[in-house]
Amino acid sequence: MRVVVIGAGLGGLTLAHGLRRAGIDVAVYERDGARGRPQGVSLHIDDRGTAALRACLPPAHAAMAEATMGGPRDRTLTLSDELTVVDTRPSDGVAGRARPGRQAHRPLLRAVLLTDLDDVVRFGTEFTRFEQRSDGTVRVWFADGGTDTADVLVGADGIGSAVRRRYLPDVRVVDTGRRMIMGATPVRTVVDTGLPGLIGDSPAAAQVRGTTMALAVLRFTQQPVLARQEWLPALRSHVVADAEDYVMWALPSTRERLGSPVMAWHQAQDLAADLHPTLRLIVAEAWPDVTAALRIGMIPPMPAWPASPVTVIGDAIHLAPGFGGNLAMRDAQSLCQELVAANRGRLDLLDAIGAYEDTMRRNSFPSVTAKAGR
Repeated sequence: MRVVVIGAGLGGLTLAHGLRRAGIDVAVYERDGARGRPQGVSLHIDDRGTAALRACLPPAHAAMAEATMGGPRDRTLTLSDELTVVDTRPSDGVAGRARPGRQAHRPLLRAVLLTDLDDVVRFGTEFTRFEQRSDGTVRVWFADGGTDTADVLVGADGIGSAVRRRYLPDVRVVDTGRRMIMGATPVRTVVDTGLPGLIGDSPAAAQVRGTTMALAVLRFTQQPVLARQEWLPALRSHVVADAEDYVMWALPSTRERLGSPVMAWHQAQDLAADLHPTLRLIVAEAWPDVTAALRIGMIPPMPAWPASPVTVIGDAIHLAPGFGGNLAMRDAQSLCQELVAANRGRLDLLDAIGAYEDTMRRNSFPSVTAKAGR
């Protein structure tokens, strides 16, 4: 079996590791360069993401990923105008709340996922179209004129998925109108304010004069340089040496276009101008080049479609701001499991893909229960 994956994000790379470990030929094509596109520096990893990493990655990779996450996060804090804790809610996954988990440094996690996939991932290769062939395979074309042929094509190319647009053209991304600026600030520059000590490892929301600023501190459980020596010496990335503890923050924005990371950082300083001095300092001392301006979209549930050699995972088919990384990795684990079963002759390939898609719809769109004909 040969699988072509479009998109080298968390889901696509998790899937690639799982397939490769099972002896399945896999190639990943990524439009962007190795550094990827701005997506914010942190993400909350819960039981779904952790289970997928453990199931799909080589043990040393999974150990490196977990060793460099932050401490346990089992509650969310609300802070007052004066930055005192006025409310505490459990992280229990109820009513849209986050599940318990740990904070991860997205660039470092991606560097871990890229390790040992040099012969699998092709950067700077933009997917343009595909064709399902009479022999059951899928032919794929790229902007540089290159092609590839596979038994399965997987769209793991995010909210703007080119695979989804061609495969499921009726599926639409809805702009919620929400905008967010996310950034990160070295803990060392704001430790004297007392805020890092106040909130600990817990995510917090500071509600000040009608503005809600999200905050979280990532203190690496094991410093990445030391963790690499112990778990994954093959990891070669500037991210390891550059990593230090930081405060992640996010502010809502109403501006449609924010341009470069530096422009977004300046906008964030304007948004924080009337906030508590500590919050202003956090934004002022941030790393400008990792500030990211994000638009928040959603994909409404859609009816089931017939299984084919083409499928999609993660944000390419369902959006969950704040949890999307976990769902993408869970999709990767589920699809990998079904494709391995097909490769070993335990399932027909289309039945395997259909089983994954039924599971994905059930988990991501609980109200959509109808199955499509195979």
